[in-house]
Amino acid sequence: MIDRRRDELRRTYLSLGSGELVAAAVFAGVATTAVVPRLGDPDDRFALWSALIPLLVVLVQAGLYWLAARTWVCRRTMPVGLAAVYSVFRVLDPVLLVAGLVGVLIWWPSAPWAAVLVLGVWSFGVVEYVNYFVVRLAYPLGEIRKIIERRTPRLIADLRAALQ
Repeated sequence: MIDRRRDELRRTYLSLGSGELVAAAVFAGVATTAVVPRLGDPDDRFALWSALIPLLVVLVQAGLYWLAARTWVCRRTMPVGLAAVYSVFRVLDPVLLVAGLVGVLIWWPSAPWAAVLVLGVWSFGVVEYVNYFVVRLAYPLGEIRKIIERRTPRLIADLRAALQ
């Protein structure tokens, strides 16, 4: 029974991890090939990358976490060294998000569509951070009402178990 549950979770974690890494690659690829060429002003490009870099960092961290979690799920706790690294990410990511927002404000995009896009990208980075380090926000559609329950993200539960 435990092996079946472990296999199911490992498949889920593989899907989540690869999904986050693919999302990061898609965001970077679309920004580089489709958005940046349409931004005439260099300040607009700086604003975009100021918003996008924190999002990419959080997505890559999340993807790597899910892939790594496949090794310990239903067997043991998160390795202490990895938990220490993610504890540092938990503190540094908000600093990176604030720095990104400062960059967005300094290099505010000249085109209204670019400003909306840049703020949307930065906001998505904040939502991703909150989802992984503060309160779980992502649920299957049938369970969306669980957001109001303010559940602890799996990453935080793993950190707490490892660092007890």
